[in-house]
Amino acid sequence: MGYPPRRSREPLEEKPGVYCIRSLALAEEGRKLIEWAEAHMPVLMELRRRYSASKPFAGYRIAGCLHVTKETAVLIRTFVAAGAEVAWSGCNPLSTNDAVAAALAAEGIRIFAWHGNGEDFYWCIERTLDFEPHLALDDGADLITTIHERYPELATRMLGGTEETTTGVNRLRARARQGRLVFPVIAVNDAETKWDFDNVYGTGQSTIDGILRATSVMLAGKVFVVAGYGHCGSGVARRARGMGARVVVTEVRPIAALKAVLEGYEVMPMDEAARIGDIFCTATGMRDVIRRHHFELMKDGAILCNTGHYDVEINLPELEELTLRKRDIRPNCTEYTLRNGKRLYLLAEGRLVNLAAAEGHPSEVMDMSFANQFLAHLHLVEAAKRGERFPAAILPIPPEQDELVARMKLESLGIRIDELTPEQLRYRDDYLAGT
Repeated sequence: MGYPPRRSREPLEEKPGVYCIRSLALAEEGRKLIEWAEAHMPVLMELRRRYSASKPFAGYRIAGCLHVTKETAVLIRTFVAAGAEVAWSGCNPLSTNDAVAAALAAEGIRIFAWHGNGEDFYWCIERTLDFEPHLALDDGADLITTIHERYPELATRMLGGTEETTTGVNRLRARARQGRLVFPVIAVNDAETKWDFDNVYGTGQSTIDGILRATSVMLAGKVFVVAGYGHCGSGVARRARGMGARVVVTEVRPIAALKAVLEGYEVMPMDEAARIGDIFCTATGMRDVIRRHHFELMKDGAILCNTGHYDVEINLPELEELTLRKRDIRPNCTEYTLRNGKRLYLLAEGRLVNLAAAEGHPSEVMDMSFANQFLAHLHLVEAAKRGERFPAAILPIPPEQDELVARMKLESLGIRIDELTPEQLRYRDDYLAGT
């Protein structure tokens, strides 16, 4: 059959079966970025130190589909140091840092990723499967879905996989409910040391970073509408309020809405928020959160962005239908002039603004998320070495792993905590102790 051609014919640097990137000339810039991240990810670097001699991943191949950032490169290097063979693609068309991809390619990593690879997004994923991996590391479930739908024989041989984000876990749980999940997947997203930190503090800071880079507007005094008050949305709301914005939350879940109310935010339907918002940020994982009649209600000059995994939360086809003309005002900021004369500004094509218009989450918080990824794959490999096979289900992170990651992070910060005394341990387990 030969090496399949790309759909796009844009000039790229390509070595069939090995890499396809923007340009190897960017490698030195990428190496500097990776070194910066390594200096700010002590937990992952400690895991690299612990396992570089024993190489528990020797003989195992990992396919990864995750944003190609400097932090991801630290994870990849750690897997390689521990003996793994790795092939990688980006999990979003606009989230690849071309310099980081070049640095990885120069180090011999199989990588198929470049910024703006929309036409070839799935082509890149499939190239990581050409070397028949044992494990899959996913962010958004596109890799694991591709394996199940297009490579069923490979799926039956896989040891398992991991999923990084809420959207992907939801997709895979839906697959599992229908009895169509073939191999076990560990829900890294659901670890406390992932979603209570990465999703909240990482998404909050990096989303505001992306908005500011794309617009340079002042947030203080603006009406900032956050759609969705889960871990990610709550993080965005906190950071926007910290910048002086008046934050409005929209929700469909009563409990989440009540939390937002008790934390001091205004809560209202999107139909009402659309009339008063200056900046809108979706963080729901659901499609069509902002749609035609909302666009028509918005102020002239309203800014729209999304920090969810897929570009479906803002209904772009309906926005296009209402548009008289559009133009790029600045990088990652497109002005839409509607037929009613109002101008709306869409950031990063409606894709996740924190990665498309900024650099993604800070290294310090990804340190814990990626430590969980490394340890989850180690968990799968160690089981395979014992001859064990986990059920084809969505599996939680072992609680002791969460504790380990948190403890390692605290140690890296020079922070000590108390321990229960033997008497306290006995009291904790004494079910007869009462008033």
